[in-house]
Parts: sequence; C-alpha cells; structure tokens
Amino acid sequence: MTDDTEEGAEREPSDSADDATDKRLVAGWHGRYYEDFAVGDIYKHPFGRTVTETDNVWLTNLTMNLNPMHFNEAYAAETEFGERLVDGTFVIALAVGMSVIDVSVNATANLGYDDVRHHEPVFHGDTIFAESEVLSKRDLESRDHVGIVETELRAYNQHGDLVLSLERTPMVLKREHAQPSAAEPPGWPEGIGTQPEDL
Repeated sequence: MTDDTEEGAEREPSDSADDATDKRLVAGWHGRYYEDFAVGDIYKHPFGRTVTETDNVWLTNLTMNLNPMHFNEAYAAETEFGERLVDGTFVIALAVGMSVIDVSVNATANLGYDDVRHHEPVFHGDTIFAESEVLSKRDLESRDHVGIVETELRAYNQHGDLVLSLERTPMVLKREHAQPSAAEPPGWPEGIGTQPEDL
C-alpha cells in the first residue's frame, strides 16, 4: 500500500463527528462503445469460471441434447475420454457470456457467430478463461447510432489449452447516442436508485 503524504509528514487525526462527508455519484464501468474499439486490441475478460457437473447436466437436459457423452457416466467411461464431456454449447454460452462485459454491454444486436471451433474437450472441474480480439469495425450507412464490430473470442482451460474459438459480430451503440451517466448506467431505468438531486 502506498502513502501519498510527503515523506516525514504526519497525518492529522480526523474527528469524524466534525468532518462532513461529501457524497457523489461515480460512474462505474459502462462497457465499450463503438468508438472505444480498435482493430488489434485484445481484451482478457475478468474472472475465470469453473464448470460444474450441474452446469453440464442442466444445460444438456434443458436443450434436450440426447448424446449420452454428456449425461451417461457408464457410457462415457467406455469412450476414449473415459468420462463425460461438457456440452459444447455450454462452453460457447459461457465464453460468450464472459465476453459481454468488454464487448457487448452496449450492443443492440448480435449479428452472428461464425467459424466456431472446439479445439479440446472440456470436463467437469475445468476452469474456463476467455479473451476477445478486435478483428474489424465499420460504420453503417443505414444506422448512424451504431457500428459493427467483429471479434474473435478464444477460451482456454486452466492448463492454457485453447478449447474454443469463434468469431462474434455485435452491433454496438455509439457513445453520443447512449448518453451514459453515473445516475443511469446501462440497464438502469431512469430515476431508480440514488439520483444527483438526492445528494
């Protein structure tokens, strides 16, 4: 921890009863807008996520994926993998979800997922990490409030093995049309929570 006071200076004790606390609304992370993307930028998305058996079983059942590799341990034990595999569509959904904080919080549409590749299997207990690279961006003549951003999403396991890659193309708001504020961040309706006039 660093100390910003001058060397040798002593801090005066503060009497909290006498000190007024100024409150202010401070903007948190609002996500990237179209102007914030630059071709070649790579965003390592925060947090890894460990895949559980429950994740796999629930999604497999929910989507009626009848391949026994995902829900039949006796069957899977006799395959080359020796155990159940995590449903590939779960891995896609997880990696895409991890990328939203950096890529598409301010997207108005996801136009497509292309060139999807499962490079390695994912097993229960694997921890997935994801990153996105900006491949291209372009303005739209038909819509001046958004632009198209093409990214490559890559997911890795805890060993550093590439398990998934895909190209993802969201249509992202431009900042001037979004008008972000500390009082009304993305996803908040107007007037909810602390407002500037409350301070």
